[in-house]
Amino acid sequence: MKAAGETRHQPFTAAELRGYMAELEAEKQKLLDMKRSKAENAMRDVAEEFTRGHLTHEELEEVRRKIRHAVDHGMFEVMVMRFPSSLCSDKGRAVNNALPNWPETLPRKAHELYLTWEKVAKPAGYHLRAYILDFPNGMPGDVGIFLNWAA
Repeated sequence: MKAAGETRHQPFTAAELRGYMAELEAEKQKLLDMKRSKAENAMRDVAEEFTRGHLTHEELEEVRRKIRHAVDHGMFEVMVMRFPSSLCSDKGRAVNNALPNWPETLPRKAHELYLTWEKVAKPAGYHLRAYILDFPNGMPGDVGIFLNWAA
Protein backbone atom coordinates (compact mmCIF):
# COMPACT_ATOMS: atom_id res chain seq x y z
CA MET A 1 0.00 0.00 0.00
CA LYS A 2 1.15 3.53 -0.56
CA ALA A 3 2.39 5.71 2.25
CA ALA A 4 0.13 8.40 3.69
CA GLY A 5 -0.05 11.48 1.51
CA GLU A 6 0.74 9.65 -1.75
CA THR A 7 -1.90 9.63 -4.44
CA ARG A 8 -2.72 6.70 -6.64
CA HIS A 9 -4.65 6.86 -9.89
CA GLN A 10 -5.39 3.18 -10.29
CA PRO A 11 -7.63 1.16 -8.01
CA PHE A 12 -6.00 -1.32 -5.67
CA THR A 13 -6.09 -4.89 -6.84
CA ALA A 14 -8.00 -7.42 -4.79
CA ALA A 15 -4.71 -9.13 -4.01
CA GLU A 16 -3.24 -5.85 -2.68
CA LEU A 17 -6.27 -5.31 -0.43
CA ARG A 18 -6.10 -8.87 0.86
CA GLY A 19 -2.39 -8.43 1.55
CA TYR A 20 -3.03 -5.16 3.39
CA MET A 21 -5.81 -6.78 5.43
CA ALA A 22 -3.50 -9.67 6.30
CA GLU A 23 -0.88 -7.18 7.52
CA LEU A 24 -3.48 -5.43 9.71
CA GLU A 25 -4.65 -8.75 11.13
CA ALA A 26 -1.06 -9.81 11.86
CA GLU A 27 -0.50 -6.55 13.77
CA LYS A 28 -3.69 -7.06 15.78
CA GLN A 29 -2.64 -10.61 16.61
CA LYS A 30 0.81 -9.43 17.65
CA LEU A 31 -0.73 -6.91 20.06
CA LEU A 32 -3.11 -9.55 21.45
CA ASP A 33 -0.23 -11.97 21.95
CA MET A 34 1.76 -9.29 23.80
CA LYS A 35 -1.23 -8.49 26.06
CA ARG A 36 -1.86 -12.18 26.73
CA SER A 37 1.80 -12.77 27.57
CA LYS A 38 1.84 -9.78 29.93
CA ALA A 39 -1.35 -11.01 31.65
CA GLU A 40 0.06 -14.55 31.97
CA ASN A 41 3.27 -13.22 33.51
CA ALA A 42 1.31 -11.07 35.95
CA MET A 43 -0.85 -14.06 36.90
CA ARG A 44 2.25 -16.20 37.36
CA ASP A 45 3.70 -13.54 39.68
CA VAL A 46 0.46 -13.43 41.69
CA ALA A 47 0.39 -17.22 41.94
CA GLU A 48 4.02 -17.29 43.04
CA GLU A 49 3.40 -14.68 45.73
CA PHE A 50 0.19 -16.38 46.85
CA THR A 51 1.71 -19.82 47.19
CA ARG A 52 5.15 -18.89 48.55
CA GLY A 53 4.72 -15.48 50.14
CA HIS A 54 3.38 -14.72 53.59
CA LEU A 55 0.37 -12.72 54.70
CA THR A 56 1.65 -9.21 55.37
CA HIS A 57 0.73 -6.62 57.96
CA GLU A 58 -0.51 -4.41 55.10
CA GLU A 59 -2.83 -7.16 53.86
CA LEU A 60 -4.27 -7.59 57.36
CA GLU A 61 -4.79 -3.83 57.55
CA GLU A 62 -6.65 -4.04 54.23
CA VAL A 63 -8.93 -6.68 55.76
CA ARG A 64 -9.63 -4.29 58.65
CA ARG A 65 -10.42 -1.48 56.18
CA LYS A 66 -12.82 -3.77 54.30
CA ILE A 67 -14.57 -4.67 57.55
CA ARG A 68 -14.92 -0.99 58.56
CA HIS A 69 -16.27 -0.14 55.10
CA ALA A 70 -18.80 -2.98 55.28
CA VAL A 71 -19.94 -1.92 58.76
CA ASP A 72 -20.27 1.70 57.62
CA HIS A 73 -22.61 0.45 54.88
CA GLY A 74 -24.72 -1.77 57.14
CA MET A 75 -23.32 -5.08 55.90
CA PHE A 76 -22.53 -8.13 58.02
CA GLU A 77 -20.17 -9.87 55.62
CA VAL A 78 -17.24 -8.94 53.43
CA MET A 79 -15.01 -10.78 50.98
CA VAL A 80 -11.51 -10.50 52.41
CA MET A 81 -9.60 -12.52 49.82
CA ARG A 82 -10.01 -13.75 46.25
CA PHE A 83 -7.71 -16.03 44.28
CA PRO A 84 -7.83 -18.66 41.52
CA SER A 85 -8.99 -22.10 42.69
CA SER A 86 -6.13 -23.55 40.68
CA LEU A 87 -3.85 -22.42 43.53
CA CYS A 88 -5.59 -24.81 45.95
CA SER A 89 -3.88 -28.17 46.33
CA ASP A 90 -7.03 -29.89 45.00
CA LYS A 91 -7.96 -27.16 42.46
CA GLY A 92 -10.86 -26.02 44.64
CA ARG A 93 -12.69 -29.33 45.08
CA ALA A 94 -12.85 -29.19 48.91
CA VAL A 95 -14.01 -25.57 48.90
CA ASN A 96 -16.61 -26.28 46.23
CA ASN A 97 -18.00 -29.24 48.18
CA ALA A 98 -17.65 -27.59 51.62
CA LEU A 99 -15.54 -30.51 52.83
CA PRO A 100 -14.29 -30.31 56.42
CA ASN A 101 -10.66 -30.22 55.26
CA TRP A 102 -11.08 -27.25 52.90
CA PRO A 103 -8.69 -24.99 54.89
CA GLU A 104 -5.88 -27.53 54.42
CA THR A 105 -6.13 -27.18 50.63
CA LEU A 106 -5.64 -23.40 50.58
CA PRO A 107 -2.49 -21.78 49.19
CA ARG A 108 -0.10 -20.33 51.78
CA LYS A 109 -1.46 -16.77 52.08
CA ALA A 110 -5.05 -17.93 52.27
CA HIS A 111 -4.13 -20.60 54.79
CA GLU A 112 -2.34 -18.01 56.91
CA LEU A 113 -5.48 -15.86 56.78
CA TYR A 114 -7.47 -18.90 57.95
CA LEU A 115 -5.05 -19.50 60.84
CA THR A 116 -5.22 -15.81 61.82
CA TRP A 117 -9.03 -16.00 61.83
CA GLU A 118 -8.91 -19.20 63.90
CA LYS A 119 -6.58 -17.63 66.48
CA VAL A 120 -7.91 -14.07 66.66
CA ALA A 121 -11.28 -13.56 65.00
CA LYS A 122 -13.08 -16.84 65.68
CA PRO A 123 -12.88 -16.40 69.47
CA ALA A 124 -14.31 -12.90 68.95
CA GLY A 125 -17.39 -14.34 67.21
CA TYR A 126 -16.48 -13.96 63.53
CA HIS A 127 -17.31 -16.67 60.98
CA LEU A 128 -15.17 -17.51 57.96
CA ARG A 129 -16.43 -19.16 54.80
CA ALA A 130 -14.98 -19.94 51.41
CA TYR A 131 -16.93 -20.29 48.17
CA ILE A 132 -16.21 -20.85 44.52
CA LEU A 133 -17.30 -17.56 42.96
CA ASP A 134 -17.54 -18.55 39.31
CA PHE A 135 -17.37 -21.54 37.01
CA PRO A 136 -15.72 -20.62 33.71
CA ASN A 137 -16.23 -23.43 31.18
CA GLY A 138 -17.95 -25.42 33.93
CA MET A 139 -14.81 -25.62 36.07
CA PRO A 140 -14.21 -23.95 39.46
CA GLY A 141 -12.88 -20.43 38.97
CA ASP A 142 -11.97 -18.03 41.76
CA VAL A 143 -12.28 -18.74 45.46
CA GLY A 144 -13.67 -16.01 47.67
CA ILE A 145 -13.02 -16.01 51.41
CA PHE A 146 -15.69 -14.17 53.39
CA LEU A 147 -15.67 -12.89 56.94
CA ASN A 148 -19.07 -12.62 58.63
CA TRP A 149 -20.07 -11.12 61.98
CA ALA A 150 -23.84 -11.64 61.89
CA ALA A 151 -25.42 -13.39 64.87
